[in-house]
Amino acid sequence: MRSGRMRRVDEALRAVLSDGIATQLHDPRVGFVTVTGVKTSSDLRHARVYVSVLGDEAARDATLAGLRSAHGFLQGLLATELKLKHTPALTFVYDESIDRGMRITRMLDHHGREDAG
Repeated sequence: MRSGRMRRVDEALRAVLSDGIATQLHDPRVGFVTVTGVKTSSDLRHARVYVSVLGDEAARDATLAGLRSAHGFLQGLLATELKLKHTPALTFVYDESIDRGMRITRMLDHHGREDAG
């Protein structure tokens, strides 16, 4: 279970990264991205950044490549905005939970229509 401090650190990282990606990152590969969550290691040296990307698989791959190439810029942004002992190394991961939720919703809708018909 994560401590309250770690949850606050994760949320602060998520907020700074979300804002930075939306307003300061000008990589044409990076499409419409939502930072859905951040999970930081207990020593604050690594952070896994979960993102959702609007678009198809090609858009997702291009966006992840753009984010990975901008990790140094984004780490610098974190260092500037947050006063942490260590600025974590960022790893960007596609968050499949939204896709999974949409798939479940479609299945339930389909099943509901079968029951009604």
